[in-house]
Amino acid sequence: MAQQSPTRRGLISTAGAALALGVSGLIVPARAKSGGQSGGLAATPTMRGGANNYRPGAPIVDRIGGGGFWTTGTVRREGDGMPLAGRRIQVWAHTTEGHERDARSHGATLTDADGVFRIEMPQIVPAFGQPHGHLAYDADYDDGGFETVFLRPVMARMSDTRLHVEFVLRPA
Repeated sequence: MAQQSPTRRGLISTAGAALALGVSGLIVPARAKSGGQSGGLAATPTMRGGANNYRPGAPIVDRIGGGGFWTTGTVRREGDGMPLAGRRIQVWAHTTEGHERDARSHGATLTDADGVFRIEMPQIVPAFGQPHGHLAYDADYDDGGFETVFLRPVMARMSDTRLHVEFVLRPA
């Protein structure tokens, strides 16, 4: 008998079970089979709309604009979850000081020895109805040998003053 594709209800039930266990998309990457190894971290997929208004090679900065809002996260390797130091993460958004297409709304930062990054920027405000940020690990601006990933996480509330994102990179 041919195996049937999972139903939408089955996928939602599976996702609900994962959330009940504390696994939630960008906040804590799901544990999944990866590269033939059981229990490894799955790579973060590029999100639809993540590359919108991307500006290749945005400069590494201490802060974007006047600040007041923090974008933070970690960068780890697919499979074993090892933290990746020195990875370049670009951040941009529609903020109180500019649109996401404006050069002044873009900047990049590097991860520390624990794979952690953080960059201060102006408050993110809604664009197209949703407050959201854009983040990129762009392999063209890094010698780490990993695949490019673009993210577009949506904030839960417009009043949020932090956005935390997890990257799990797949070797190229």
